[in-house]
Amino acid sequence: MNTPNSSRRSLLKFGAAALPLAALGAVLPVSARAAESSAAASPAGPVLRMPAETDRHTRTFMAWPALFSVWQNQLSAVRRDIANLAYEISRFEPVVVLARPGQAADARYYCGSGAYHAIDVLEIANDDLWIRDFGPTFVVAPGAIAGVDTNFNGWGKTGTAYYQPFANDAAAAGTLLAEYGVGRVRAPFVGEGGSLETDGDGTLLATVSSLVNPNRNPGMSQDQVEQALKSSLGIDKVVWVPGLAGQDITDCHIDCLARFTAPGRVLLDQPGPGADAKWVAVYNEAKRVLQNATDARGRRLEITELPGPDRTLIRGRGKEFLSSYSNYYTVNGAVIAPQFGDGYADGVAYAILQAKYPDRRIVQVGIDSIASGGGGIHCATQSQPAVPGAV
Repeated sequence: MNTPNSSRRSLLKFGAAALPLAALGAVLPVSARAAESSAAASPAGPVLRMPAETDRHTRTFMAWPALFSVWQNQLSAVRRDIANLAYEISRFEPVVVLARPGQAADARYYCGSGAYHAIDVLEIANDDLWIRDFGPTFVVAPGAIAGVDTNFNGWGKTGTAYYQPFANDAAAAGTLLAEYGVGRVRAPFVGEGGSLETDGDGTLLATVSSLVNPNRNPGMSQDQVEQALKSSLGIDKVVWVPGLAGQDITDCHIDCLARFTAPGRVLLDQPGPGADAKWVAVYNEAKRVLQNATDARGRRLEITELPGPDRTLIRGRGKEFLSSYSNYYTVNGAVIAPQFGDGYADGVAYAILQAKYPDRRIVQVGIDSIASGGGGIHCATQSQPAVPGAV
């Protein structure tokens, strides 16, 4: 499916307003254009918004780790982690795993047995497993869905020690959307899905360090980046926390730091014993900002801390090992969360997540190989939300 891209200028002209369906024109699928034509209440049509992750999903997308040059002797182990994660998610909803054509057979072998819902392997070239960041970020309205391509540029790490190949990943969002007949919109900013956390009610959490950064958006001020986020994701208010640039590959994504469990309610990742002092400072600053923030509807944020594991109990896993319980993923009827082998901290995380998601099962999964690469369950998944009002 070939669809024209909305230009940066045409998206930015909406300013702080949410993106209306009429702005997308021909890039929308038939269902979206039908919804637009029936929207008499507003000249612009219904608003496309990034939904909460807790909204119902049609499927989960994942990606098969492709490159030995990235993972070295961990490649087989991280592939086993991905296959196990796909299996656990398949207990609750369908899963689609992107894989290079030459690696698809291996992906099918690893993922192919015992699934509850389908695990399909889709032959689309990729470089790594972090589909949260290079895959499309979906926006929906009654009867409509579109995919926002956030212009993945390898986290802006070209020319740094963190660089890894990303050309295939950068092209994957458009290919994936065409495969499913979903209209593609190019975002008026450069970023990643892991840098975007919304309550589905008009509020977005984001770190300054990952988005207002010349390695993604040179020449753009924080206000300009904020306007771009609002216009393309249907956001009314952005709550910015500082984050920390240059100390990990993502420049401190929000999905390892703070997550909405519901409108007005935030889980804040609290570094565990043995954590580096710089990440403790990031947590303290984020806590201060969130305690003084209100959301798009004027609510003060209710903050619950989610303590991390004792890093001294999980030694030998590398300095990039992501020991963040907040990098969990909500699926239909469940929360898929990491466990790190600190029995006490794993149990506390389970209890907190169960209290915050009382209507969902909490499924804890070992992800040591994935986490050794600096990411987690949320980083390795991307949800396609169900279309509101669809039968």
